[in-house]
Amino acid sequence: MKKLMKKNLSTVAIALLLLSAADLPGQSEVQYAGMVPNPAASVRTIIDKRPVLHADGIKFGAYDPNGDFGAQANVATEALFLPWEDVDLETLRAADAYAQARGRNLLITVEPWSWDVDWRLTSDQLRRKVLRGDYDVNMRAIAQMISQLKSPVIVRWGQEMEDKSGRFSWSGWNPQDYITAYQRMMDIVREEAPGTELMWSPKGEPGLDAYYPGDKYVDVVGLSVFGLQRYDELAYDKQRTFSEALKQGYDLVAGYGKPVWVAELGYQGGDAYMKPWIETATLKQSAFPNLQEVVYFNDRDVNAWPFNLGRPDWRVVESPAN
Repeated sequence: MKKLMKKNLSTVAIALLLLSAADLPGQSEVQYAGMVPNPAASVRTIIDKRPVLHADGIKFGAYDPNGDFGAQANVATEALFLPWEDVDLETLRAADAYAQARGRNLLITVEPWSWDVDWRLTSDQLRRKVLRGDYDVNMRAIAQMISQLKSPVIVRWGQEMEDKSGRFSWSGWNPQDYITAYQRMMDIVREEAPGTELMWSPKGEPGLDAYYPGDKYVDVVGLSVFGLQRYDELAYDKQRTFSEALKQGYDLVAGYGKPVWVAELGYQGGDAYMKPWIETATLKQSAFPNLQEVVYFNDRDVNAWPFNLGRPDWRVVESPAN
């Protein structure tokens, strides 16, 4: 077992921060000869692009390492990301206090690797060690800490497992191996932290159904929905709305009859592209009756996107570096 406390994260801001060490190098791609961008459609004057929260809309949460939502009263969930190696778990107490002071729940995404790229295993090495039980102690330590927190907690383990891009070491495993690993980890959570809800969180791609671990192991389904204007133009030859971006994943999971969240939401582009996202992301829509909450990913992406588009900045208030 590698030490859980290699990195000491001592403040709330750092406790909630997805470290840049998690960045993976992007693949160089030949520019796609798709839709030619319309300069007028890319004009950006919006300074703060946070979603409009509707009085009768669905709930809203945020992964917010920069604190842009710190003073906003109508945020239901504080999301954070946690590797299961090289982290001081005491920082969860700081995150808990931060959420409690604001009346928020905690959504904890446990990523089964180290954020230090020098410590990472290959996908096959990680799979074998998880299935062998080598990391049970890591998950147990996290679950034991969760049991001491005062905020209601949802645990999201090994997200976007059906993704084939190579972004995560646990994605693309044989479905039964992933299911066995997921069930093993969630059994530990339920043993050590009874009452914790479990989120199964595919990306929303075809084939996700093969990774479904069974109703017993899923309290909430979480999807990832991101809108990048230039990517949409190149990949889809049009600019997608939030509803269009959500529809594929939602339709694939609706049959499970579980509450659905957008566990990661982000959008970037010109005013004309972003306004529909801003206005509809928390709007109740008849096409998505099981959608209960959206959680905004308020930071720059940790990975480069295809078509040499770099790392999009999803922050509602862009960082000065951009």
